[in-house]
Amino acid sequence: MDAGHARARRSPGDARPRDSRPAVCTIVATAYDQELAGRIQQLIGSAPGLTEKKMFGGLAFLIRGNMAIAASSEGGAMVRVDPAQSDALVATTKATLMNMRGRDMPGWLRVSSDDLCTDDQLAPWVEMGTGYARSLPPK
Repeated sequence: MDAGHARARRSPGDARPRDSRPAVCTIVATAYDQELAGRIQQLIGSAPGLTEKKMFGGLAFLIRGNMAIAASSEGGAMVRVDPAQSDALVATTKATLMNMRGRDMPGWLRVSSDDLCTDDQLAPWVEMGTGYARSLPPK
């Protein structure tokens, strides 16, 4: 059958050309801030036992298997700190406690991208996260 015959068999109300297909919607998620992840990489350097792993839609930096800091899929950073210091850090910085499934998570802080614009702002969080991760037993 040639294309002319195929067109003739379409219903009169079908204005779509025969070989056009319905649009396919592709959702492209922004996983995490790659620029922030690169800055974290530079500040951590080649720490002993350092690995990177995609977790929670972001890029996590682990020391001996323990997460230290991550470029979060929600923007900003997720920082692991000593749970005993969580309240003090929330009170004295702009960090907030991570909340997962409606539950606050002491020892896990969220730091907004707006508060990580410079390496001087980011470096203390990288140091806190890597310092705490180093204090934990290897996984």
